[in-house]
Amino acid sequence: MSSRRIIHVDLDAFYASVEQLDDPGLRGRAVIVGGGGNRGVVCACSYEARAFGVRSAMPMFQARRLCPQAICRPVRMERYRQISKQVFAVFDRYTDRVEKLSIDEAFLDINGCERLLGEARTIATNLRQEVRRSLGLNISAGVAPNKFLAKLASQQAKPDGLLYLCEEDVDAFLRPLPVSALWGVGRVTGDKLSGLGIRTVDDLRNLGQDRLVILLGSQGDHLYRLARGIDDRPVVPESEVKSIGHEDTYAQDIHSREEVCRQLLGLADRVAHRARAAGVSGRCISLKVKYADFTTVSRSRTLPEATDNGSDMYQEAKALLVKTEGESRPVRLLGISLSALEKKGAGQQSLFTAEVRQRAESLDQAIDTLRQRFGEGGVVRGSLLESRPSSAKKESGSGGEGG
Repeated sequence: MSSRRIIHVDLDAFYASVEQLDDPGLRGRAVIVGGGGNRGVVCACSYEARAFGVRSAMPMFQARRLCPQAICRPVRMERYRQISKQVFAVFDRYTDRVEKLSIDEAFLDINGCERLLGEARTIATNLRQEVRRSLGLNISAGVAPNKFLAKLASQQAKPDGLLYLCEEDVDAFLRPLPVSALWGVGRVTGDKLSGLGIRTVDDLRNLGQDRLVILLGSQGDHLYRLARGIDDRPVVPESEVKSIGHEDTYAQDIHSREEVCRQLLGLADRVAHRARAAGVSGRCISLKVKYADFTTVSRSRTLPEATDNGSDMYQEAKALLVKTEGESRPVRLLGISLSALEKKGAGQQSLFTAEVRQRAESLDQAIDTLRQRFGEGGVVRGSLLESRPSSAKKESGSGGEGG
């Protein structure tokens, strides 16, 4: 096994912790962050709320029933991003090899840092103390020879803990864990293994590599390696965003194609505005549709050239909508995202004449200027001013909130 030292860091109940940080009266109390109304969803909750069974992605009405004394707060994504930026600035002081997984979670490769900063356990301890001292937030960390083990270790360390795994600890740590702890074991694979009497990592290890490959194909080889703590993936610093998106969950289901298209237009405008603010354009448009029964589908299309224009994204989203049942079934959520990003102007621009493109860009610039002055909701297309369902908005493409 590799002698590398990787740290996985994960802020504890991040969104809820920020709410408690900004309002000291919430400390020690059950806090739920999420969409309002009965159709809202829990985005995060404090450990005090978790003690009553509240969990992320749970409907708000269910969370309130489990924990009626909880204080509910709306999602404040800009504030969470602001705090996250400060946290990652702390990480950067320890190593330049930081792989951001989400707004509150990262891998740090500290190999080569020990001579200056001390051994791995000391680095992780000092990092956690600095985040707590400078920002008032608790962070859990796992130190291990690779990414897979480091993430498992930080999960075991929660809340507000540190778990250090050296090579000789790995077997004793892994063997008792449920097979669901292995990356790639979802419900289907888990049920298949359970049917064979395989419930723990130790059970899986007793099968052998050939048997696993026969049962699960290429995934069998992957699980054989993970069950023995083998993971050779490097920490990959990611300084550029991979996608930009926005999605809305609606208080009342949408039943008409006209209303769906109206919402898609607003989503496309918001995604385009954020792309231009980031100085990027993208070649892949994705549409996400969640129906009233919570079934979710996604459709994507890659364009011949990159775009940062809302009208372009809207037209593509409408074309993708035809490939779903969003025109005939009640819709609970819609989302648009832009990926395959590149710096503005980096690719060919052949879809439109120079004159048409210049007019479109001039309009975009005017809209962006007004939004900078009045806020994102300060400029709205006329067609969006008609009656529309209220929604609890959740931004996508920026990572999730785990522990």
